[in-house]
Amino acid sequence: MSSGGRRTAAGTGLAAQRLLWAAATLGCFWGSAEAQLTGVLDDCLCDIESIDEFNNFKIYPKIQKLQERDYFRYYKVNLKRPCPFWADDGHCSIRDCHVEPCPESKVPVGIKAGSANKYSKIANHTKEFEDCEQASKLGAINSTLSNQSKEAFIDWARYDDSQDHFCELDDERSPDAQYVDLLLNPERYTGYKGPSAWRVWNSIYEENCFKPRSVYRPLNPLAPSKGEDDGESFYTWLEGLCLEKRVFYKLISGLHASINLHLCANYLLEETWGRPRWDHNVKEFTRRFAPTETKSEGPRRLKNLYFLYLVELRALSKVASYFERSIVDLYTGNAQEDMETKSLLLEIFRDTKSFPMHFDEKSMFAGDKKEAKSLKEEFRLHFKNISRIMDCVGCDKCRLWGKLQTEGLGTALKILFSEKEIKNLPENSPSKGFQLTRQEIVALLNAFGRLSTSIRELQNFRVLLQQTS
Repeated sequence: MSSGGRRTAAGTGLAAQRLLWAAATLGCFWGSAEAQLTGVLDDCLCDIESIDEFNNFKIYPKIQKLQERDYFRYYKVNLKRPCPFWADDGHCSIRDCHVEPCPESKVPVGIKAGSANKYSKIANHTKEFEDCEQASKLGAINSTLSNQSKEAFIDWARYDDSQDHFCELDDERSPDAQYVDLLLNPERYTGYKGPSAWRVWNSIYEENCFKPRSVYRPLNPLAPSKGEDDGESFYTWLEGLCLEKRVFYKLISGLHASINLHLCANYLLEETWGRPRWDHNVKEFTRRFAPTETKSEGPRRLKNLYFLYLVELRALSKVASYFERSIVDLYTGNAQEDMETKSLLLEIFRDTKSFPMHFDEKSMFAGDKKEAKSLKEEFRLHFKNISRIMDCVGCDKCRLWGKLQTEGLGTALKILFSEKEIKNLPENSPSKGFQLTRQEIVALLNAFGRLSTSIRELQNFRVLLQQTS
């Protein structure tokens, strides 16, 4: 990291931590120059060192606190939806694949769908009651709203049901949809691997990343042997794509890298007398990302993680004005908790807007209007298809976090492509031009929290690798 990019820490503890981090960053991951993650990323004007410092010392501590708040820790998900693309080949039978649903009695009253008592005036009529239940899913209204605002929120719910999304959304009213406490079901290595897992990722890459069948991804175990190619033909093809399709691939690759990083950082190292010990697995990290183990593919994937981080960071900065309005309450039923949660969220938004090197989404879909519109729709449908593939994941815990992070990225894309609608939002009432459901809000912030954790864990692995070298 350049000396101009560092600021002096106020406390000696923080200063020492930054010096340790800087030393680790300046060193190599694996003692090879090609393994370093430094410099400017492709397709944007931001360097990795600036992202590291911004995330690890400003964003990461705050996003961790936000994810512990009631509004963001409960996520409603249907883990029983059948795979729409191939016959179910069986679910993971390993104990750690299991997801423990949260009893509705434990879910804050303001979050639970169907808690229509706070709309009592309109709850007497059946049709209005159904609309009210629909609106209550949004979790952003409290009992102080005027009747006019309540009617507007009902219109909001109707509009949102008919709106084009980047993700295949779960039906929250399905009897199979359950609340999950994300803090009690952390993302970590479960042992789910092999043909079933590869089938999911292969379907994502081969069928949904604008890629011809004749071009094979590096290290694809399902591809025929390509001799000494080492993936160069793949990158020649990738560089020949338009920016939008190149970005799409990098987003998926970055998401894949981030998920793999989480598994390496929260790995079951041993289980003695029924007491498991989860921690960093340096060997697994090296196997997945070291250039010598991955034919230099690992560092490329980690750079795509940084690219994905920038895209979601940009979405947060763009959507800040949506949440700055007084009408958005992040409602759980606990007024003090809700106020503190929104205050922390707005603080994070202020930080995201202060970042000086954002991804420029205006460079996308900027050509001929008709062609741009067609490409944007193709982009959306490809991503929506990927969200459907998440219902084919055989491990429930992997499926939970895959669905959440995919929905979070889909929400970020929805934000980036809705700039005009966000700018025209009214202060004191919902707008039919742009809305976010509570599910989208929870997925957006938790997905970005996962990326923030990945960037932070890279720092931890840098230090661990230095200690073992």
